[in-house]
Amino acid sequence: MKATKQSGTDGRESEPPIVPEKEGNAIRADPLEGRGGRSTESLEGKVTGESSPKNTSTKLQWVAKVSRERPQMVWTTLAHHIDIEWLREAYQRVRKDGAAGVDGVTAARYAEKLEENLESLLARFKTGQYRAPPVRRTYIPKDKGRRRPIGIPTFEDKVLQRAVVMLLEAVYEQDFLDCSYGFRPGRSAHQALERLRGGMMEMWGGYVVEIDIESFFDMLDHGILRDMLDKRMRDGVLRRAIGKWLTAGVLEDGEVRRAEKGSPQGGVISPLLANIYLHEVLDQWFEREVRPRMRGRSWMVRYADDAVFVFEHEEDARRVLEVLPKRFARFGLRLHPEKTRLVPFKSPGRRFGARTGRGGNRPKSFDFLGFTHYWALSRSNYDVIKRKTSKKRLSMALRRIAEWCRRNRHRPVREQHRELSRKVRGHYAYYGIQGNMRSLGLFLHEVYNLWRKWLGRRSWKAQMSWERFGRLRTQYPMPTPYLAAIRAARP
Repeated sequence: MKATKQSGTDGRESEPPIVPEKEGNAIRADPLEGRGGRSTESLEGKVTGESSPKNTSTKLQWVAKVSRERPQMVWTTLAHHIDIEWLREAYQRVRKDGAAGVDGVTAARYAEKLEENLESLLARFKTGQYRAPPVRRTYIPKDKGRRRPIGIPTFEDKVLQRAVVMLLEAVYEQDFLDCSYGFRPGRSAHQALERLRGGMMEMWGGYVVEIDIESFFDMLDHGILRDMLDKRMRDGVLRRAIGKWLTAGVLEDGEVRRAEKGSPQGGVISPLLANIYLHEVLDQWFEREVRPRMRGRSWMVRYADDAVFVFEHEEDARRVLEVLPKRFARFGLRLHPEKTRLVPFKSPGRRFGARTGRGGNRPKSFDFLGFTHYWALSRSNYDVIKRKTSKKRLSMALRRIAEWCRRNRHRPVREQHRELSRKVRGHYAYYGIQGNMRSLGLFLHEVYNLWRKWLGRRSWKAQMSWERFGRLRTQYPMPTPYLAAIRAARP
């Protein structure tokens, strides 16, 4: 049966209630949930007809295809795609080693009656009887002794949120722009870093505008977000569930606090809602309104709520920097006045007419996604942009290692070595990029020092001399620094 167009309340094309069916292939797991590699194939789909899809994979491809071909269409019926098979796929994509929520139910306990639990979840979701429980508040350390609040949903909540995210990704991935890299299928922080470095090398640098949004996830305006969702998706079942998650509240110190703004960090749905919000606040605005008015080349790279703009001319950069606070204020957001800044980042040779040498006047550096970007000389004596682990991220990583060693110094050395090796490899997996070997070596050196320090404090007589630690280090060596991400493929 052919799908027919319907008119929405604002004149936009709306989605027909009849759903096609067609066989398809299964989707691999989502790396954002820690379950291996997900297919990097775009959700634009390869389905050529409009016959009814039956399984999860083909449903996703069909929804993506229709969304791509009809960018002005408003989806009014989407929730019927979510069935018991869909929830099983969502369950497979959810991390099983995460902390339990307010109900204390772990993944293992939930799996004991998996089919029964999923059937109950689906029925409550479709009938509107599902109640989103409050998230459990915890904190992770930041720089300068500060802590970042994280919300931990219940495991069942994670499953349902993942199911909804799978469906909404198929719609919004067709709308999101290439400048956005955060929490999207087939995109990564390394790709964002490579795009930033490659683009600046082509221009021999430029003028970089760093922005820092103050407490973005706490300041996200629910009313504005609903208006944004209205432009593309008005399914009542999905919108009701999203509204419940936004207003579920946070459990902290035995008290549930409900907020009129914000989306708790840590929820499966929060990154997608953040991308929808910033897509309109920042991405579309910059591409459609800002870039055409610039005298020279300009572009931006955004990863979640971290973004940088690059301009060929300083005048363009200053104009945008001046208007940015007003733009964000329209949507209930604030920019940090000290962390939002303009950084001259022209190549030294081009900027000053002649090379000034390693000790001469050099352009400033800037940080993005945990790396400090700076100009340096290559082995061939050319100006190149290099990246190293930022001081803030390095010190934060070492503080976490020190805290872990302090809390676990009573455990057997073999177990400590296994866990520390896993943490070191995790550090290499992100920071192991070309040109950052010195920072990786410094990190490993400090990890050894911290391990020796806390092994020497296992008791009042457990002294750990350097000679003794050298023998232990030989017996239990840490992974040597390596480049885990030599060069990410450009999108």
